[in-house]
Amino acid sequence: MLQQQPAHPQQRERARRRCEGTAMGAIALDLRPGLGIGPFTLGMPICEAFAQIEQQPNIYDVVHVKYFDEEPLKLDTVISFPDHGFHLRFDPWSQRLRLIEIYDVKRLQMRYATSLIGGQTSLATFVAVYQLFGPTYPGIYDKERGIYNLLYPGLSFAFPIPAQYTDCCNDGQAELPLEFPDGTTPVTCRVCIYDSSLGKKVGVGSLMDKATVPPLPVGSLYMEEVHVKLGEELWFSIGGQHVPFGASPQDVWTELGRPCGIHQKQVDQMVIHSASDPRPRTTLCGDYFYNYFTRGLDILFDGQTHKIKKFVLHTNYPGHPDFNSYIKCNFVIHSSDFVGSFPDESSSKHCITASTKWEQVKEILGDCGRAAIQTQGSTNNPFGSTFVYGYQNVAFEVMKNGYVATVTLFQS
Repeated sequence: MLQQQPAHPQQRERARRRCEGTAMGAIALDLRPGLGIGPFTLGMPICEAFAQIEQQPNIYDVVHVKYFDEEPLKLDTVISFPDHGFHLRFDPWSQRLRLIEIYDVKRLQMRYATSLIGGQTSLATFVAVYQLFGPTYPGIYDKERGIYNLLYPGLSFAFPIPAQYTDCCNDGQAELPLEFPDGTTPVTCRVCIYDSSLGKKVGVGSLMDKATVPPLPVGSLYMEEVHVKLGEELWFSIGGQHVPFGASPQDVWTELGRPCGIHQKQVDQMVIHSASDPRPRTTLCGDYFYNYFTRGLDILFDGQTHKIKKFVLHTNYPGHPDFNSYIKCNFVIHSSDFVGSFPDESSSKHCITASTKWEQVKEILGDCGRAAIQTQGSTNNPFGSTFVYGYQNVAFEVMKNGYVATVTLFQS
């Protein structure tokens, strides 16, 4: 069962997939220090993680998605596997995997080389970890939490230290492997897997925040800036493509390649507000979309002229019904104050991006009056309505938390 769970006192849940079954025993996943575990690789977009989950429903049959409902960019978006005791933590802005956190080592076995550690049968004790992964430098002792962090490149183990044995740690200068005077050795309570390219030390508490996403491969189109000139065109910063209003499907194929999907447009529910369009409302119209899910973009063509009439840009925020349908579009909208060529970085304060909240949009473009209320059906949308605000050449769909869910571009 896959659920979205806002990290908020008033929690709401949405079941996207349900596979009935009992809790399973510990599974074994290949551990790759600095790279990932099992099918999950550091730096992967959240949509790829969901794709891996969907491919193995018998293993990942209970999945929770957690996020901060009011400020989704403030905290990680987390995919949690309660049956298997681990989290995937995604950077909230780029929506890429920055940290894998195993919080219940008894529920998950890790396979490293030809050995297993963790689970019910192979306790991840300090001595066992040290024997499997080899010598390393003294770790970091967190006095406040009573936790000793043992660090390897791209991998850390947290061990709780009983109060009577804190002297054994001696500010991180413990004898390794760590054994207590009574002959026992601590068992790890948490394992973190992170990118080690920057040499940062990652562990529990504040050390967990030091994990960053690995750099994108050279030439990657992920999070490519898509610049908008209102009423004119889109410009893609990495590929250099220009896609203007009025372009044909052939033009779009040439610039952006084959679309991920094509579908006929449903009737425009907002047409009733347009006095200039007397067409009767029917279930379908002749217009059709090119869907570029991997770019976070839809392109609407006029069914008669076969020319672009609208662009729809998606921010892919959790808490919206379309979450995980599109990769986040990293758009930059230059306000109508600018004419001619695209403005330089000095004018960035006048730009609207996927991170810009609605109050900031109004400061840039001015007040536009009351919003239209948009719903996607009360039975399949537990997140409630969104609000659509229209300006010349652009409309913003705004979520209740004030973040923009979609931007629709058109020519007035």
